[in-house]
Amino acid sequence: MEALIPVPVVLPLLAAGLKLAIGRRLVRLQALISVGTLAVVLLVSLLLLPAADREGPLVAHAGGWGAPIGIALVADRLSTLMLAVSSAVTLCVMVYSLAQSRADQEHRAPLSIFHPAYLIMVAGVSDAFLSGDLFNLFVGFEMLLGGSYVLLTFGGTEARIRAGATYTVVGLASSLLFLVAIAVAYAATGTVSMAQLAERFSVLPQHIRLLVELTLLLVFVVKAAIFPMSAWLPDSYPTAPAPATALFAGLLTKVGIYSIIRLEALLFPGGPVSGLLMWAALLTMLIGVFGAVAQTDIKRMLSFTLVSHIGYMVFGVALFTVAGMAGAVFYVAHHITVQTSLFLVTGMIERRTGTTSLNRLGGLAGAAPAIAVLFFVPAMNLAGIPPMSGFLGKLGLIQAGVADGRPMALTLVAGGLLTSLLTLYAVATTWSRAFWGAPASPSPETAAEGGVARVRSGDDEVSTGGVGGTGRITGGAVVTAVAMPAPMLAATAALVVLALSYTVLAGPLSALAERAAGELLAREPYVSAVLGGER
Repeated sequence: MEALIPVPVVLPLLAAGLKLAIGRRLVRLQALISVGTLAVVLLVSLLLLPAADREGPLVAHAGGWGAPIGIALVADRLSTLMLAVSSAVTLCVMVYSLAQSRADQEHRAPLSIFHPAYLIMVAGVSDAFLSGDLFNLFVGFEMLLGGSYVLLTFGGTEARIRAGATYTVVGLASSLLFLVAIAVAYAATGTVSMAQLAERFSVLPQHIRLLVELTLLLVFVVKAAIFPMSAWLPDSYPTAPAPATALFAGLLTKVGIYSIIRLEALLFPGGPVSGLLMWAALLTMLIGVFGAVAQTDIKRMLSFTLVSHIGYMVFGVALFTVAGMAGAVFYVAHHITVQTSLFLVTGMIERRTGTTSLNRLGGLAGAAPAIAVLFFVPAMNLAGIPPMSGFLGKLGLIQAGVADGRPMALTLVAGGLLTSLLTLYAVATTWSRAFWGAPASPSPETAAEGGVARVRSGDDEVSTGGVGGTGRITGGAVVTAVAMPAPMLAATAALVVLALSYTVLAGPLSALAERAAGELLAREPYVSAVLGGER
C-alpha cells in the first residue's frame, strides 16, 4: 500500500505534462486522459482509506530517503478520508466541465491549458493532504494555487481578471508569510519534518513556539477564508467559470482547514490560541451568514454561506476534544460535497437563463424540474434539515460544545444554531424567488448560440457558466434555453447522492471520524510511523 501513496500526486502531474505536449490536438484524447487520471486517483484513494484505518498511518519516503532528510508522504485516517472525498468531487466536476464544453461547442476555448491547470491543482490538493513535511505542504499549496490562478481567470473577461488579481495578491501574500514561518521553524528546530517538529516544538521557549504557531495559523486562516481574512472570497469565486467555482468552493478552503487541524493537533497541542480560534469561529459563522441573507445573487449567497460554514469546522478544532475534532472532520467531508454540488447546479441555472440574479429569475421549478430538485436537496442538507448529513454534523458539534461546558463553547453552540436557522432562511428565500416565484418578463430580442441562452440587446456581460464563454443579458430578462446535457445532470446528481449517502452511512463515517480524531490527538502513531528508528 505504501507504493500507492505517491500516485494521487505524481499521476496528475504526469498527465498534465502529457496534455501540454498534446496541445490543442486530439480533444477527445484530452478528455480521456483527464477522466482516466482522476478515476485512478479515486480508486487509489479508496484503497488507501481502509488500509490506513486498519493498519495506522502509512508512510512513503520520496526517493527512498527516510525522514528527516527525505520528504515523507503520510496516509493516515484524516488524510485518506479527505483524499477520497476530494477525488470523487474532482472527477464529477471534470465530467460536468467536459459535457458543458462539448454542449456549448467551445472549440475556441484553450482547453489545452484548462486540463493541465485542473490536474496540477488536483495534484496540489493531494500533496497538501498527504504531506508530512512543512515545506512540501507549502509546495502543495503553490501547486493548487497556481492551477487555480489559471482557472479563475479562464476566458479573460474583465470581471474575471479583476477578481483574479485580488485572489492572486492575497494568495501570494499568504504564501510569502508561509515561507517566513517555515524559515523561523527551521531556524528554531533544524527540521521541517512535521513528525520531528511535533517533538522539538515541545521543548522550545514558549515565545518562539507561539510566534511560529500564530504565523502559520495566520497563513491558513487566509487560505481557509476565516474571519477577518475572508473578504476576498465572495468577490473572487463567483466570477470564475462554473466548474472552477464549484471546485474552489468545495476544496480550496478545506485544504486550509485541514492544515489548521494538522497544525493544532500535531504541532501545537493544547496551545494558548484555543480561545482565539473560538472567537474566529463565532465571527466567521455569524458575519458569513448575515452576508448570505443580504444577497440577491445565488453565487454570492453561496459564497457567503461557504464562509459561514467554515466557522463550524473551526468550532470543532477550537474545542480540542475528540468529539469536537471528530465533528469537524465529519463536517469537512460533508461540506466539500454539498457546497460543490450547489455551485454546479448554480452553473446550470446560469447556463439556462444567462443570470444568477434573483431579481431576474423565477418559475424555474416548472421550466427545469430536474435542476430544481438538484438544488433543493443539497440546499436543505446545507441548512441542516434532519436527518441529512448537515444536521448530523452540526448535531455532533453542538453536543461536543455542550459537553465542553465552557461559557465560550456554549456561546459557540448558540451561534451555530442561529447560523443554521439563518442558512435555512437564505436558501429558502433563494428557492422561493428563483424556483417558485413568477418569471421575469422576457427580453424582446433573444437568440441561442451553441446551446447557451444569450440576450442580444444589452451591454452587461455575464458568465454563462461555460469553461470560457460569456453571455449578455439586459433589462431583467430571463432567457429560455435547451435542456441540460445528460452528463452535466448526472455528475451533479452523483454528488447529491454522495452527500445523501453520508446520512445512510452516518454510523460508520462518524466512527471513522472519531478514530481519526483520536489518532490526531494521540500524535504518537503519526510520529512513530514517520520517524521509526530515527527518533
